Amino acid sequence: MSIDHLRKEYSRAELSKSDVASDPVEQFSKWFEEARLAQVPEHNAMSLATINAQGRPSSRIVLIKEFDQRGFTWFTNYSSRKGLDLESNPHAALLFHWVELERQVRIEGRIEKLSTTENDIYFKSRPLNSRLGAIASAQSQIVENRAILEDKFIQVQAEYGDNPPRPAHWGGYRLIPDYLEFWQGRNSRLHDRIAYIKQSDGEWGTQRLQP
Repeated sequence: MSIDHLRKEYSRAELSKSDVASDPVEQFSKWFEEARLAQVPEHNAMSLATINAQGRPSSRIVLIKEFDQRGFTWFTNYSSRKGLDLESNPHAALLFHWVELERQVRIEGRIEKLSTTENDIYFKSRPLNSRLGAIASAQSQIVENRAILEDKFIQVQAEYGDNPPRPAHWGGYRLIPDYLEFWQGRNSRLHDRIAYIKQSDGEWGTQRLQP
């Protein structure tokens, strides 16, 4: 099946340097809210790209749980593939793709782990089955079949009941950005791209990039 003909024209909106906020987190917040109001499915989903110690990249979809001037936060198993990648190379890239709005946001920066207190607070806020699952699953490890995983979940459920403790291998990361790029699809593939780059003095500079 040929797929090289699959394409569409983008015409919903435009983006210029005069349109965007001086602060990239403020601009992200604006677009994030517009995606929510547009009822974009799982507008909080983002691609997380990491690189391991051998320089091999990998990516997956995770859900953002918080963002503010400190950075962009998500939670996972520290022993997972992405966790091991970040242990050896504490830099990553995020990508939000809001198809319905013809928009993308790219975010790059260094990674830090959240504090024990932050991890505990969020873990307790999760649905019970999600907390039990975090204990039952050795994320990214090989399992012979699903029945083994389901049996482990039942064991954990019987052991901890309604009050499972946060496992030490589970917690959050925060990406502290030094680069954000806002992409708005346009006709004729002449897309709008506005990039924010953190300067040596800590301030943000903006540039328009060619598509």
